[in-house]
Parts: sequence; C-alpha cells; structure tokens
Amino acid sequence: MTHLVEAHDLYRFQGEGADKLAILRGVSFAVAEREFTCIMGPSGSGKSTLLHLLSGLDQPSAGRITLRGKDLAKLSENERTLERRSALGYVFQFFNLLPNLTVLQNVGLPLAIAGKHPEHEEARLVGLLEKLGLAQKRSSFPHQLSGGEMQRVSIARALAGGQPLLLADEPTGNLSQKAGLEVMHILRRLVDEDGRSVLLVTHNPRDATFADRVLFLVDGELSKSTELRGPGLHVDRVHEALAALAI
Repeated sequence: MTHLVEAHDLYRFQGEGADKLAILRGVSFAVAEREFTCIMGPSGSGKSTLLHLLSGLDQPSAGRITLRGKDLAKLSENERTLERRSALGYVFQFFNLLPNLTVLQNVGLPLAIAGKHPEHEEARLVGLLEKLGLAQKRSSFPHQLSGGEMQRVSIARALAGGQPLLLADEPTGNLSQKAGLEVMHILRRLVDEDGRSVLLVTHNPRDATFADRVLFLVDGELSKSTELRGPGLHVDRVHEALAALAI
C-alpha cells in the first residue's frame, strides 16, 4: 500500500514554561492512495492544527511528516512549497474565494500562482467545473453563488493542479444540510471515480459516514481503542463511538 502522507509521533506545543500547552501528543497515522480518511473530534481537539502540520503550513514541535515519501523537515522552504503545491489541495470551512474574480478565474488561481497560464488549460478547468455541476456558473462572481456552490468552487480550485490528496477542514460547517450532503457526495466520488485521496476533519457524524475509516482525536491524541470502518457506515455507530469516548 502506497501512503500519500504519514504522521510519525507528532507533537505540537504552544506557549513556554508553565504555560506550555500540548495541542497534539504522539499522533501517528497514514493516508493511502484512493482512501477516504476522516478524523473526528470536538472543537479545540487539534484537528485543524493537525491539517496545518500535514500540509506543511506549520511545523511540528516533535515528530516528522512524510508527503509522498519525502520528509518535509528535510526539504528547503521552496522545496516544501513546491511539494505541497503538487501533492495536495486544501478545502476550508470558509470558502476563501476572491470576490473580484469569476468562478473560472478562482479555480485557475493556483495555476497562476505556480507560474502557469490558466487560459491555456481552460478546457480542462471547465471540464472540472462541469463535473462539479458548475459549468454554467463559470463567468459568475462569488456573490452570485449559493454557499454550496461556493464550496464546490473551492473544491474545484483545490483540484485544479491534479493533486492526488485533498485535505478538507470542516467543509460543510457553513452549509445547509442539503448543500453539505451534496459536498460530501462529491468528496466520496473523488475517491471512487477519480482515484484521489481525501483526509477530512469534522465534528459532524453524518459527514464521517462517507469515509473508509474514521479516527478519533481526543485532547490531542488519536484514540487507540476506537476506529470505525466504512464506507456505508451508519451514523448511529459514529454517535455510539463519540458517546463511548465522551466527546
């Protein structure tokens, strides 16, 4: 099994001396190719911190991270940026679309940042929008979109460079139940139909049921006793696991 990203005994501390606080403590796990992994935990459990470390946006206090077999700590800042750019896309709870750019321009923005010419790949980008049900919105601006449409645009943007791994940080947190469900079906199809991998962090039991496996982060540590397997996981099993862990 090929792992796209691996966490090895990760620690992340904040503060100094008596005020030193452990945000993550000894976290180890891996995400394989064509796998949908979910990490569940309440607010403040370290989920977003973990994603920042895995994406190279922040550095662990101890432990190491490998992305496609490369130790991020051994890469220069420029090498780390290039590896992150080519290996993974990031979807946030807040859509982070640029209001003065059209949908197509927002989706092509990562290519422009990488020094490429999005207009040369317009057909491919429009095809990506079509796959997400947004082709007719290509010339619209973010303020003309619904919340669900804006999140789908952010997913398209995260996938525009062909990255094999998608990190999703509470992607349905600002959406209606219907729009959130549509987004989760899209993430599932990315794994099943496109062969991508997804790492989702959430506190939503419904969203967790779309994953191949669910891990639980409690007070900065992954539970060693509880791991659920899907897909087809029933939401009641997720609720039972959360209740057993008192989260």
